[in-house]
Amino acid sequence: MTSYSPDKLKIIIPVGGVARRLLPLTAEVSKACVRLVNLPLIEISLLTLAKQGVRSFIFGVKGYTNYRNLYDYFESGIGFSARYGITPRAHIKYQPNIDDCGSADSARINIEYYDIKDPVFAVQGDNIFDIDLADMLKFHQKKGAFLTVGLMPVQDVTGYGVAKVDNDMRISKFIEKPSPKEAPSNLANTGLYLFSPEVREVFKEEKVQEMIRRNRRLDFGYDFIPYLIESGRPVYGYILSGVWYDVGTPERYLDAMNGILNGKLKALQDFGGRVSEDVKLWVQGESPEALRRREEIIRKVKEGRIEIEGSVLIGRHCEIEDGVRIVNSCIDNYTRIGRNTIIENSAIMDRSIIGDNAEIKNSIIGRHVAINSTSTYKTRVLNLSVIADDVALEAGCELISTKVYPHRHVPRKTFREATIL
Repeated sequence: MTSYSPDKLKIIIPVGGVARRLLPLTAEVSKACVRLVNLPLIEISLLTLAKQGVRSFIFGVKGYTNYRNLYDYFESGIGFSARYGITPRAHIKYQPNIDDCGSADSARINIEYYDIKDPVFAVQGDNIFDIDLADMLKFHQKKGAFLTVGLMPVQDVTGYGVAKVDNDMRISKFIEKPSPKEAPSNLANTGLYLFSPEVREVFKEEKVQEMIRRNRRLDFGYDFIPYLIESGRPVYGYILSGVWYDVGTPERYLDAMNGILNGKLKALQDFGGRVSEDVKLWVQGESPEALRRREEIIRKVKEGRIEIEGSVLIGRHCEIEDGVRIVNSCIDNYTRIGRNTIIENSAIMDRSIIGDNAEIKNSIIGRHVAINSTSTYKTRVLNLSVIADDVALEAGCELISTKVYPHRHVPRKTFREATIL
């Protein structure tokens, strides 16, 4: 009899492609490793599942960048397990060096290579979610489902796969990225798929093999799930009770950051270093040197020399000068912020330097970025601007809804809705 306990589940996380909607953040970085609340994005999903007993993860990596980023950070999972006190430890494996032709094909390759005979739970690499895993497993067994798809009601179906369900939650139709008029419901596919072990046999079926040969594609949403429904397999929808974030665009990235900082994600309520119960301010730091910086920042906040509003996360070894105002934002490790700078609803990734009197609003600043700014030549980054890693901005720049690709030097100029390659 098949065991559906979390420790028997095999988690497959397909990570392929360039993640074009998140460019330029993903120009040289796997979307799964883009930093969010001072962590690689995918670490939040791993933590959500590991806290509920899951111990076996497979990254379905395709391409050099995805493999390099994920393997160099996670390796076999020992460090991840130690960081969060996960015992017995989590084991992380990687797709063999075979290029897949889609998310479902990645699952097929890994199920075959690792000879998986347990239930499979597929998770998308750019999604963050709350899930009661035990309840979903119970639902799957009770329905006798071949596949259970995690669903979430959304106001705007644009860009999502959408399911049509009956009163028993059985899915009769599945449309990937329909127009609002074509959408059969408002139930969006969250990219969470619980498969019974028999899925390994379906991948061998001639019609599935023909799809791979003919289309050079086997995607869960476009191909495999519609095939399962059409072939009469019991496919059910399970509505998630918590939050779900598809971190597929810069706008959704900032929405996810804001939601997580405000405690909406059950699996990640505390980031370490919370200053007090009545203020949503976290200043991280554990080593003697980081603690010195932490104490200095807290002292400045109490003395009114740094102004904090809303929910703010500040990483380790940060240096923040007097007159700085930070609102609903995340400041990553080793960042330096100059005098009288304003940061609102923004993410500043690690090891960045922000000069005096800069203004950053509703934007994302990548890693190791230098935003030069002075009282005479103030730099402004506004309206969902996205600056990729290792960029330098001259003092006096103004970026409005602008994207800057890695390793660029940006002159003193105003850019509106531009892309700097």
